[in-house]
Amino acid sequence: MRSTTNSAPGPMVHAHDVHKRFGALEVLKGVALDIARGEVVAVIGPSGSGKSTFLRCLNHLETINRGRIDIEGETLVSTDARGVCHYVPDVDLRRICGKMGMVFQHFNLFPHMTVLQNVIEAPLTVKGLRRDDVIPEAEKLLRKVGLLDKRDSYPSRLSGGQKQRVAIARALAMEPDIMLFDEPTSALDPELTGEVLRTMRELAEERMTMLVVTHEMAFAREVASRVVFMDGGEILESRPSRELFASPEHPRTRAFLENML
Repeated sequence: MRSTTNSAPGPMVHAHDVHKRFGALEVLKGVALDIARGEVVAVIGPSGSGKSTFLRCLNHLETINRGRIDIEGETLVSTDARGVCHYVPDVDLRRICGKMGMVFQHFNLFPHMTVLQNVIEAPLTVKGLRRDDVIPEAEKLLRKVGLLDKRDSYPSRLSGGQKQRVAIARALAMEPDIMLFDEPTSALDPELTGEVLRTMRELAEERMTMLVVTHEMAFAREVASRVVFMDGGEILESRPSRELFASPEHPRTRAFLENML
């Protein structure tokens, strides 16, 4: 895994005044968030509040209309005095986004590849590493997520929870400094959710910097160091997890938690 002892000053993620529109619909309305090294931040809120869109803007799966995003002190995108966004050149864009691993709601595994092939594909093709070097590291990751015995299986032979753990191993294979999770358990049956959350909990214990969009309130309360509540494209509350769950300050947060807990 990429070293987490990098002493670069400032936050791992710095987002300021991030705006995003889809046509006339303004999905993000000036979102600002800093994430410190080793912090686990859970983003909660109702569907359509902009949570997943914000996550996708951080690693350039969506482009923003205004604002600034810095990753480990390097600017990904900024906005000039005329309100025009400027992304860094493609070579820098790929390098900066490479600091982040992404785990999606629906796994996105390659169905024609085995579990091992899914995990080694990006290190081979994106980083150009040697197969003999990549396979032992991939096997370590599969052992880490409890799936080494499935290395030669195809995704169609796996449960949803197993697929998601393979997706986590695949993201970790690129040695990211930051892991982004977009509702990683929402497509799973309840009985399969625990095995994925257990893997994420272990990453948190290893001080992996994580931003997790989730509906799993127990995970947010017990594992996250901070919880962010979003609604209507804005962050309405951002506080240490136990404080937010014990005494939410914003009325919308209170109403949301009353419905969820």
